[in-house]
Amino acid sequence: MRAPATAADIMQPPLTTVEQEGHVAAAAYLMKHAGTTALMVLEAWTDLPVGIITEKDIAHAAADGKDANSTRIRELMTTRPTVIKTTTSVYDTAKVMTSGHFRHLPVVGDTGLVGIVDIIDVCRALLEPAFPGCPR
Repeated sequence: MRAPATAADIMQPPLTTVEQEGHVAAAAYLMKHAGTTALMVLEAWTDLPVGIITEKDIAHAAADGKDANSTRIRELMTTRPTVIKTTTSVYDTAKVMTSGHFRHLPVVGDTGLVGIVDIIDVCRALLEPAFPGCPR
């Protein structure tokens, strides 16, 4: 079995998304029940991606005393996140994550947003050649 070579090989589709006007509590609920640590944020009227919100964003808001039931996702999200293409190599994905201190990268293809890669996906892909059968 060959090791994954590109972002398309390791990305997690389908994406779980939220709208930017939603409450942070709803985002946290979705993350928990979708088993993910980041959500793509969409503009309600266009359904186009406008940002990303992560568990780290929510944790920082909680530490700052913000109320998750009244704080809007748009207040915490990262706008215009760095994205990678489906053809980006796993090695280059790791370089982008390292240089930008990112734990999640949205993946775009010919049709737009198609998935997301997180640091666990990259580590698993890089370890697979050395440790075949690395658990998913």
